[in-house]
Amino acid sequence: MSMKAKLWVVGISGIVTAYAMIGGMPFVGRMLSTSAQQPVNDSAAQIRIVESVLQHIQNDYVDEPNMDKVRLGALRGLAAGLDPYSSFLTAEQVRSFNDNAENSKVGIGAEFSQISGYLYVISAIKGSPAEKAGLRSGDVIEYIDNKASRDISLYDARQLISGAAGTTVDLRVLRSGERPQTIKVVRGTYKIPPVETRVEQGKIGIIKVYSLETGEAGDIKTQLDNFQKQGLRKVVLDLRGVAAGTLQEGVAVANLFIREGELARVIGRDNKVVSSFSADPSKAVFTGELAVLIDNSSAGAAEVVASAVAEQKRGEVIGERTFGAGTEQKLFTLKSGDGYLLTVAKWASPSGVPFLGEERATMGVKPTIEVKRPDVLPPLDVENLDPTAPETPQPSPSPTPVKKENEDVQLKKAIEILLGADKGKAA
Repeated sequence: MSMKAKLWVVGISGIVTAYAMIGGMPFVGRMLSTSAQQPVNDSAAQIRIVESVLQHIQNDYVDEPNMDKVRLGALRGLAAGLDPYSSFLTAEQVRSFNDNAENSKVGIGAEFSQISGYLYVISAIKGSPAEKAGLRSGDVIEYIDNKASRDISLYDARQLISGAAGTTVDLRVLRSGERPQTIKVVRGTYKIPPVETRVEQGKIGIIKVYSLETGEAGDIKTQLDNFQKQGLRKVVLDLRGVAAGTLQEGVAVANLFIREGELARVIGRDNKVVSSFSADPSKAVFTGELAVLIDNSSAGAAEVVASAVAEQKRGEVIGERTFGAGTEQKLFTLKSGDGYLLTVAKWASPSGVPFLGEERATMGVKPTIEVKRPDVLPPLDVENLDPTAPETPQPSPSPTPVKKENEDVQLKKAIEILLGADKGKAA
């Protein structure tokens, strides 16, 4: 190996060593499964594996390798072995990130994550370009224009989807029970719908929320005050489809119903509590009966509210397990000008259980009462998709017995429980 190549190996090994110290090595262990006998978190052993691969690339690859491209690929791969929200950024992306240059772009009004490398739609906001075009929660985006989502990071995918207002992005969508299709979405601005309310059975207030961005807690408080002026002492808080929002707003909403105790935590490295949030009795405004609705398109701030209600036994949490999200990132700039946007903390329940975990089956918040919607097909099994298999259309769902039109079984269950509380008191 030439001296230049040796210096290159030492350089990239140094980068790998640095990120091994912050937990970035699962990628190497996965990429080189033939060396599985080596302890995955033994940094020195993993560095030796990387050096060996680099030597083979330099000495044995059929063509003269472009080592700069190899370096960029290795750095991207390190981030790919972490979580969906950690990403490698090029020097240009770092500059744009620091200058907030992306502010001139607009999105389509959907919240995304990644499952098994595919771009996944957690939710599409009501009235947004995404929702109007037909994008749904649970959709798997295979291609963004002509770019395969499995070839890029979540950060890059979001950048590709965002663009100038009025322009179009083509999304090739895989959906449970349907043939693959391409959905054209026109980028543009949109407004998050305000909180919606109504009264059921003459005694139960329904509050439907579409986001938990800053200011939503104030709107919910106003609606709770209005309900109480009407003499209503039972409330259903509908957080289904709520994936946008801040940790602070989730805490503020939970505090409207919970007078004391811990509401949420932020967990850092080694499961250390970075910060915690406790209820302020002066901010609690509703002490009546409560039920919260969640589903697999509830994430982040909605999970803060749901977990606080469940763990503080403030009311029943009804529906399906939530998606599992809520993280905090920090940008680390390298000498080359490139950077790593790394997850440095996770949002967690009052007991310290992070919403984002290792296994999809155990991520998110589990309802205290599970109720699945029979009229909604389960999400596509993304983890078992085979991208190399020939394309075959999804089978159409089997006919099901005719049900009451638009019957909401989850809301129906919540109302039954709240009405049943009266019967229990009477007994």
